[in-house]
This record gives sequence, C-alpha cells and structure tokens, in this order.
Amino acid sequence: MIKLRGRVIVAGRVEGEALVSPQPLSFYGGVNPETGVVVEKGHMLQGVKVSGKILVFPYGKGSTVGSYVLYAMAKYGTAPKAILNREAEPIVVIGCILAKIPLADRFNLDPVENLKTGDRVRLWEDGRVEAWKP
Repeated sequence: MIKLRGRVIVAGRVEGEALVSPQPLSFYGGVNPETGVVVEKGHMLQGVKVSGKILVFPYGKGSTVGSYVLYAMAKYGTAPKAILNREAEPIVVIGCILAKIPLADRFNLDPVENLKTGDRVRLWEDGRVEAWKP
C-alpha cells in the first residue's frame, strides 16, 4: 500500500480507481463536459473518460472557463470523483470548489509518480491518500 499526505483544498472522503497523467490538463477545450471524455488532441488521455475516477495530474492549464467546465461536469454527472495535483492552480481550485469535487495537492510524495492508472485510491478528508493494486 502506498500512503501519501497532502494539502486539502476541497475536503471529501472518496474511493475509486486512479486515472493518472504526467501531462497537465485543460478542462476548457480539453474535456467534453457532457461526456467526461478527454478531447485534447495529442493528450495521452485523449479518448479516455475521466468520469467517476480519481484524476491525478500535475496541474491544470488553459482558460479560466475551465472552472465552469468542471462545474458543468458535476451537473451532467460526468465529473471525476476527486482530483489530486502536484500543485493545484486557480482554474482547477475554483472549479472544484464550485462543483464540490474533492481536491488535494502538495503531497509528501509526488502522486503523479507514485500512483498508477488502475490503482484503487482512497482520499480522506484530512488529505491522507491510500492506494493499492486492486
């Protein structure tokens, strides 16, 4: 089992499957809010659905409209269960606050390097993360 501890930005207790990308992600133009599928051309997650996953990526990028895309995803039921970042930036922070998506960053171990797609991940309200192979 891998254990991490990070800074809580939006508290929540969730468990789910990790979806990990070492590439930053833009929600505006990069993710279809109605389907939850990454549509950014050339992104390693292009064609992959983020809905219901613990989405792990280094940081967000792109337009501030990305915050509202996260909010729309929550309304459509296509949002990730939680987001774990190396360093959360304002677009993702505001989007997660609006959408009530648990968000944590600044971990003692890099989540992008230590978590793998398919790992089972549990995020606690205090920023603890436990991950294991299913």
